[in-house]
Amino acid sequence: MSGLTVTQVRSAIGSKPKHRGTLRALGLGRIGKTNTLPDRPEIRGMIQKVAHLIDVQED
Repeated sequence: MSGLTVTQVRSAIGSKPKHRGTLRALGLGRIGKTNTLPDRPEIRGMIQKVAHLIDVQED
């Protein structure tokens, strides 16, 4: 199964509380933090919600 490398590139300050919670669920929290996640539909949905705050690379 392939994975996704997710990196936070923008601050969550000023964003909606749900977006901040989604970043936490993705294992992020500050700019430059990176996490590798499995490529599943629920992860893709979370990424879509905060796409303006993160950068995604497919492994």
